[in-house]
Amino acid sequence: MPKILLLFAHPRFERSRVNKALIEKVRRKEGVTFHDLYEQYPDFNIDVVMEKSLLENHDIIIWHHPFYWYSCPPLLKQWIDVVLEYKWAYGPEGNALEGKQVMSVITTGGTKQVYCAEGTNNYPVNEFLRPFEQTARLCGMEYLPPFVVMGTHSLPDQDLEDYTEAYATTIDLLLEGIKESHLNKYTFFNQVLQLQNKDIK
Repeated sequence: MPKILLLFAHPRFERSRVNKALIEKVRRKEGVTFHDLYEQYPDFNIDVVMEKSLLENHDIIIWHHPFYWYSCPPLLKQWIDVVLEYKWAYGPEGNALEGKQVMSVITTGGTKQVYCAEGTNNYPVNEFLRPFEQTARLCGMEYLPPFVVMGTHSLPDQDLEDYTEAYATTIDLLLEGIKESHLNKYTFFNQVLQLQNKDIK
C-alpha cells in the first residue's frame, strides 16, 4: 500500500473551522503521516535533512493549506525553496522524487463564483495553482487534480460534513492506488467523487 505524507501548513490553524474538520477526518488514517509544518517549525528553521527523508519514505505528497494571496502560506513556500534542492529534486541527477504523486488540497474563503473569468479574481483556482503543478513536473512527479473546498467563510455544517467525508474518500482512493492518466479529464479531484466513479485504478 502506498504511503501518504500530508504536509499541512496553516499559520492560524486554531481559528480554522474547516481545516480542523478536514484534518481530524484523515490525520489518523493508516498509511498517512500527518506533518504540521507550523507546529514543527515555529521559527521557520526547517530541518532539510529530515524533510528529505520524509519525502523519500513516502509515495504520495499532499500540500494541504489555505489559499493565501493566491498561493500558499509563507512557511510552505520556504519549505519548497529549501527542501526541493537542485541536484536532489531536479536538475542533473536530481531524481529523488521521480514517479511520486503530489496533489494540492486547498481551502478558499472565496466561492466558485469569484474564481472564474467573470468573477472578481478573474481566473479559476487551477490557474493560480500552476506554479505548484510546474514544481511537481520539474521534479518528475505526477501532479494530480487538486481537492478544493471553496467559500469556507459561509460553508453550511452539512456541506462541511460532506467535504470531510469526500476528503476521507480521496485519501482512501490514493492509498488504493490511482493513476494520473485516469484523472486528466478532471479539473478537481472532487469531481471524481461527485461522479461516484471509484473504479478508475
